[in-house]
Amino acid sequence: MLDFDDPTLEWRRLFSELFGTFLLVLVGAGAGVVGAVSHGAVGRTAAVAAPGLMVMAIILFMGAVSGAHLNPAVTLAFSLRRDFPWRRVPGYLIVQLAGATLACLFLWAVYGKAGHLGATLPGAGAADWKVFLTELVLTLGLVSTILGTASRAQNVGALSAVAVGGYIALAGLWASPISGASMNPARSFGPDLVLWSFDHFWPYVAGPAAGGTLAVGVAWLLRGPGGDTGGVAAARGTAN
Repeated sequence: MLDFDDPTLEWRRLFSELFGTFLLVLVGAGAGVVGAVSHGAVGRTAAVAAPGLMVMAIILFMGAVSGAHLNPAVTLAFSLRRDFPWRRVPGYLIVQLAGATLACLFLWAVYGKAGHLGATLPGAGAADWKVFLTELVLTLGLVSTILGTASRAQNVGALSAVAVGGYIALAGLWASPISGASMNPARSFGPDLVLWSFDHFWPYVAGPAAGGTLAVGVAWLLRGPGGDTGGVAAARGTAN
């Protein structure tokens, strides 16, 4: 466990977020890439389950360093709930986006542009507004799950790892044909930046941002205002 108030340890927290987001996007986007180059050997079920399983692992082995946010929408929600200081938000967002970009650069170097680098794109017949609403609802559920487990200082532990990872996998099973089930602006940013294609990017930023913000309101209705010891410890990676 790191001393959250020690500025000399900030690089460890930032590296944890960068590396964790790199691994998450490597698996999340990489599943689509490998599915394309293997002519479907990686099926949709495996592709949507893989990020959930990776998140479980990352929470367990990195949660005590940085809180394992891995997602700008999660960092925003923790800050709105007063569990995470706003002064730390820019650094977290930058390294999350950087980690996602590095993962996609690695995929591009190894596999080229196969599978559009696993980019999250609207499904057949899905307009951008449908993608926006889908991502909003999915992220509302995801962040509600995270805040719910964090309120009891469980974010750094097996219970939250299973809950959050399981939610990501289940959400992907039903929503991936509609929006790709991103729930994470960094996850969508990486492939779009490397491919330099932002035609459908806005729903993958606006949807998770709105969903994460609404989740803070839901948490307030269910459990009162934030800033409690458990939530703060989980958001900052200082829970026992």
